[in-house]
Amino acid sequence: MNENLFTSFASPAMMGLPIVTLIILFPSILFPSPSRLVNNRFTSIQQWLIQLTSKQMMLIHNHKGQTWTLMLMSLITFIGSTNLLGLLPHSFTPTTQLSMNLGMAIPLWAGTVIMGLRHKTKASLAHFLPQGTPSPLIPMLVIIESISLLIQPMALAVRLTANITAGHLLIHLIGGATLALTNISMITALITFTILILLTILEFAVALIQAYVFTLLVSLYLHDNT
Repeated sequence: MNENLFTSFASPAMMGLPIVTLIILFPSILFPSPSRLVNNRFTSIQQWLIQLTSKQMMLIHNHKGQTWTLMLMSLITFIGSTNLLGLLPHSFTPTTQLSMNLGMAIPLWAGTVIMGLRHKTKASLAHFLPQGTPSPLIPMLVIIESISLLIQPMALAVRLTANITAGHLLIHLIGGATLALTNISMITALITFTILILLTILEFAVALIQAYVFTLLVSLYLHDNT
């Protein structure tokens, strides 16, 4: 039962070779660069959403933080499109893999921390020890603040992995229950099918919200270090 339940989260392979790289690169096909003077509706909607998101997210940043705009917009576009593609039948969602999410979270978090240590050394080190701390508590507070800093990329990755995986598992379980109930009670099957449709709509919203939350937290870490 567990093998059938978690089969969709296993890394797919073709002729013994993993094809995760091709799946990760696939969302970039959906965002072509305009080659005409007049954009079509799809490209115009993309540009409007990206401009709206970047304006809202980068409003709190100074000039140094705004240099990360392209990276953050690329990040939210990639995570959002990957999450949405994972909702298609017989598809694979790379963001359900903790290793991939850590691969995104750790370099971005490390970049913000290094930037803070480089440009705001005193302010960054001051976060490890609040002003007015009693002397006996200094070693303990330094250890606690260090752990809280080092756990930030893990929290980013686990949050994204857990939310996407939980939603996919619920869809899988309710879909299986709907098929099983069709031979028992059609009315109950229709109720569970309605719940499945509502849950699928909710998962579309969760896919976009989790992409925004992941990018927003990276933006907040950047703001604290610039």
